Formats: sequence, structure tokens, C-alpha cells
Amino acid sequence: MTTGNASRADANRRRILEVALTELLRDPDASMDQIARAAGVVRRTVYGHFPSREALIGTLVDGAVEAVAAAHAAGREGLADPVEAVARSTLAVWEVADRYRILVALAQRSVTVQGIRERLAPVRAACAAVLADGLEQGVFLSPLPPKALAYVHEQMLFALMEAVNDGLLPAREAGPSAAVTLLTAVGVPAPRATELVAKLTG
Repeated sequence: MTTGNASRADANRRRILEVALTELLRDPDASMDQIARAAGVVRRTVYGHFPSREALIGTLVDGAVEAVAAAHAAGREGLADPVEAVARSTLAVWEVADRYRILVALAQRSVTVQGIRERLAPVRAACAAVLADGLEQGVFLSPLPPKALAYVHEQMLFALMEAVNDGLLPAREAGPSAAVTLLTAVGVPAPRATELVAKLTG
């Protein structure tokens, strides 16, 4: 393949992914035909890059996980206080995750929960390290060890995404609510958690 053809193929692939994300967020049942039409390409082109709808969704999930990992790292960067690190990283992650809420629900059907769990392993490890610091310093309290607690935090975030998807929680309130929820889950008093998150989002 020549350089020109390769760059055109890369551009097509990026275009298909961008359009697929938009279409799936709009209609979680969007078919490969719909995605191809929206991207302005023939179906064969889409299948040339992604052999199945599941493969396409898996690639989108990989991109979402990369964005979540970057947001988590940026949110906790340079912070010595585990309480603020959890609050800031949760708020940062939610800003990214909110865009992918529908995709996560879709991926749980297509990629499998185990597949998502494996992709999130680096983020979970970073979260466990922050939780370990907080437990060691005595600012967090939990009967669970850090690695188990990181799983709890991860599942709570997934549950809150589903609550927003089901209309039980307004999307605009979800980020701050998630941060306060995760802090109170590790023993931070609710008034302190609420005050800190309000300060960070005010």
C-alpha cells in the first residue's frame, strides 16, 4: 500500500470511528449500514476496517478507556491530598465518561463486562494507589483493602452512568454527585465531601 493510500485509509478509519460514536450515541442499535451511510462510505469500506459491529464497538471502547485514563491521570496530577485527588480525578473522569455513557451500556452487551474490566485495569491500579495512600494516612476509612475498594469505585461509576441513562439522575448533576458519593464511600464525612466538590466545581 502506498503512503497516499495508507493515509487515506487512516483518514477513512478515523472518520468511521467518529461517525460511529455519534450514531451509536444517538441510536444504540445503529447498524453497520447506517454508520456507513452517515460516514459517506460504502458498507464494504466499514467492514474493511472493522470485520464486525462488535469489533467496531470494541475499538470505540478502547478509545474511551484511553480518554478516561488520561483524564484520571490529569485529575490527580501533583496532588498529595488523597481526598482532593479522588474528588478531582472523579470529576475529570466523569467529564469524559459522560460522553460515552450510552457506549458503556452498549459495550456491556457487545464487549462483555470482563473485556471492559480488563481494559480498565491500569486506571483501577492508579485508583487503588490513591486509595491506599488515603487509608494509610487515615483520611479514608474502609474495611476493604485498596484494590477491592477500587473495584467498588469503578462499579459505582458504572451504576451512576446507568442511572443517568435511565433518567434517574440529571446529567448535569452526575459529576459532582459521583465525586461526593465516592468520597463518602471511603469514609469522608458528607459535609466535607460536599463542600470540597462544590468548591472544585464552583
